[in-house]
Amino acid sequence: MDEKIFAKGRLFELVQTTQDDGRVFEVARRAPGVRLIIVNREDKKVLLTKEFRSELQGWDYRLPGGKVFDTLDEFEIHRKAGEDILEAAVVRAKNEGAEEAGVDIKDLQLFKKSTLGATVEWDLYVFEVIDWRPTINGQQLEKGEQIEADSWFTFAEAEQMILEGKMQEERIALILLQWIRTRE
Repeated sequence: MDEKIFAKGRLFELVQTTQDDGRVFEVARRAPGVRLIIVNREDKKVLLTKEFRSELQGWDYRLPGGKVFDTLDEFEIHRKAGEDILEAAVVRAKNEGAEEAGVDIKDLQLFKKSTLGATVEWDLYVFEVIDWRPTINGQQLEKGEQIEADSWFTFAEAEQMILEGKMQEERIALILLQWIRTRE
């Protein structure tokens, strides 16, 4: 199957593929991301960051995380080399834990890989953080990020927030709900 990139921006590239029967498909591709389910097991609480999102023109609760690769070019090099994206996602997840949530991650495991759909390729790797400690320096946010990382919610509170639409990243809200239901 031949692949042709016919448009490329900072976050997305548009790709055409020609099938063996001549049909042409278009896909929007974005580098994968990571999200972290950070749990206080003693109190049975989950950390939701409160982040200002310009696309929402307001604050949103979400799981901490970010991009696995900073650019589409880095992602393309990784893909073409045939390297395991999961390994890169684990490294990035640990970095994002320190940056956005102010936690040093000792151990984590993949809870779910979320694939967006047929016409948009944007995978998210959602990790459950098994062992963590607060970092000495707290959050290390990137320039321009506005993220508060001190909001711990019981599983029931987080579930209610999801059902009330207080988490706008709905794909991740559903995955968190699935995670909560497996822990009850």
